[in-house]
Amino acid sequence: MKNKFYITTAIPYVNGKPHIGHALEYVQADIVVRYHRLIGDESLLLSGSDENGLKIVQAAEAQGLSPQALSDQNTKLFQEFAKKLNVNVDIWRRGSDQKYHWPGVSELWKKSLEAGDIYNKIYRGLYCVGCEDFYLQKDLVDGKCPEHLKVPEIVEEENYFFRLSKYEKKLKDLITSGELKVIPDERRNEILALIESGLQDFSISRSKKRAKGWGIPVPGDENQVIYTWYDGLAIYITGVGYGYDKGEFDKWWPANVHFIGKGINRFHTLYWPAMLISAGLSIPRSVFIHGYITSGGQKISKTLGNVIDPIEVIDRYGADATRYYLLREIPATKDGDFTYERFEQLYNSDLANGLGNLVQRVAKLCEIHNISILSFVSDPSNPSISLIFSHLDRFEFNLAIEELWREFSALDIKITTDEPWKKTKEKVVGYLRYYVKKLLELSQPLSLLLPQTAAKIQQIFKGPKIVAPPTPLFPRLP
Repeated sequence: MKNKFYITTAIPYVNGKPHIGHALEYVQADIVVRYHRLIGDESLLLSGSDENGLKIVQAAEAQGLSPQALSDQNTKLFQEFAKKLNVNVDIWRRGSDQKYHWPGVSELWKKSLEAGDIYNKIYRGLYCVGCEDFYLQKDLVDGKCPEHLKVPEIVEEENYFFRLSKYEKKLKDLITSGELKVIPDERRNEILALIESGLQDFSISRSKKRAKGWGIPVPGDENQVIYTWYDGLAIYITGVGYGYDKGEFDKWWPANVHFIGKGINRFHTLYWPAMLISAGLSIPRSVFIHGYITSGGQKISKTLGNVIDPIEVIDRYGADATRYYLLREIPATKDGDFTYERFEQLYNSDLANGLGNLVQRVAKLCEIHNISILSFVSDPSNPSISLIFSHLDRFEFNLAIEELWREFSALDIKITTDEPWKKTKEKVVGYLRYYVKKLLELSQPLSLLLPQTAAKIQQIFKGPKIVAPPTPLFPRLP
């Protein structure tokens, strides 16, 4: 019987276009699901679009669109973007999906209400529309939201609240015991410190008037809509059947891992598990938290004019070159920098002059000497491939691709040392078959990281007759 492996990306707001951080997260999640399929697990990758909330309403108004029209437009853009990156999302659940999402959110609400964990009160607080969340004064940095660097607005209204404070000890126990694994330790310690400072109940609804009628109605209260985080987090369960298909839900839940950015740590490691426990549901097994991408050492922002359009990057350099940069240059769990200068430098050194040239020279030598490949069986005990896979097991994407490129470089050096072009016809066959075998062997882990490139290598060397491609895998940039 196959093991089940269920992985999710964060559910992005679709008030704007995808940014380079979305590219990083999609690629990381895609690699993990490809890896688990390779080792035989029945695997599922879920993403979706958070379409409810005030920021959607405001963005739609600014463009003269309805919230639904904006959500339709940008959700399509996100889905096409994922495909451009060769990320195959199995399920895409939308927040505006009244057939498959809304019933599950209402069910989750009712379960917590029955548990006595939902109550209403009048609240006055500092609200950041960007985060769709209230802040305490002590949480602000120079009077601004630490995430969006904007002064929050003062909002007073009657909302429903969730008793997060009730689960303070339970959450601490889950995280310290590792039952809820928070990766890396830096983020785990960050969230434990937040628990130690005392957890506050949080608002889980907004007035229908302030939300301008956009959102999932609160069960039994037509004047309120469900808070976008409560609704958005529920996509992780409604996407696999919660509220409409118990068999599918029981098959896939709990998730093996949620992939998220560091800015939404507390929502996923505090709010979400508490909501699940309250409703009598299992918690996810782990949360993997990546850092942010900067540009030229600065936070990416429209104000600074350093926004990186990932669609433009893919169109200019290709999906695999984009994936390579994100994996090689951005540390798996730390912040990393993106510049076009560094991108092109890595492209030429590692892809064009490195792997691309290696494949081209081996293929050309095989063509010249009319080398035939009759069959090839991968060696599962290859220690270098085992090491790459062990890095992927631990979500160490940058280390996995560094190890793989070490292998490609070693083969390149070996060919230069061997000088097969100086060998006799009788002797050259053994050398070339070894090089082909090595490239095909390495194309297996490469297929997880740079799938298009791996497929091209396998096509070139599948035999029986090998012909060098008319153009290199990665044409050198001027």
